[in-house]
Amino acid sequence: MSWNRLAIRSEKNGQVNKSQIQPAGNFYDKYQSRNIIEKHLMRRFLKTFDRLVRITGARDAHEVGCGEGNLTFRLADMGLTVRSFDIAPEVIEIASENAAARGFTIPFRTASIYDLVPSEDSASLIVCCEVMEHLVDPPRALAILASLARPYLLISVPREPIWRILNLMRGAYISNAGNTPGHIQHWSTKAFVGFLKEQFHVQAIERPLPWTMVLCRARNQ
Repeated sequence: MSWNRLAIRSEKNGQVNKSQIQPAGNFYDKYQSRNIIEKHLMRRFLKTFDRLVRITGARDAHEVGCGEGNLTFRLADMGLTVRSFDIAPEVIEIASENAAARGFTIPFRTASIYDLVPSEDSASLIVCCEVMEHLVDPPRALAILASLARPYLLISVPREPIWRILNLMRGAYISNAGNTPGHIQHWSTKAFVGFLKEQFHVQAIERPLPWTMVLCRARNQ
């Protein structure tokens, strides 16, 4: 999950102090949450993610907007050869350190989704989770993802308006009507699937609360 962030990095005894990371989007790492409800929601998200990855039978993957590398490491644990990038160099530094701590050798790099090219960045599975809601030009980004997917794309976004309703229920971002900072695009499941169909054949639609997760196949593959 990428948060399209600028991060402030600090170290203590050589370890990254994640409490000092200040993202421009979400303000905490949902994967590491100790909140019982959030942990339950993330388990459902990850269970769905794992199942859809296995459907593809992919042997290699490229994660678009990898954040600290949580999904990248999950893909590696499943036996896929993985490459990953994120727009924030500070986050890529953290992901690289996390990979080394886990004993992974994974190529991480800093890049923008708009700079990707098929000759260098294609893979049998492109993973793009929690990225599109941050982008100023989703149609352009989707066209780029379609050019990279050989043939699969696994993509997720917050499901609206449920995402904002849940934020309001927990008292978060009330002054912004429950909208998470950094989220500039908003889709219901129906609207998001319609958007994806402009470039892809939709293979599976899942709704692990409060996300929409879709497995797609590129039209030209």
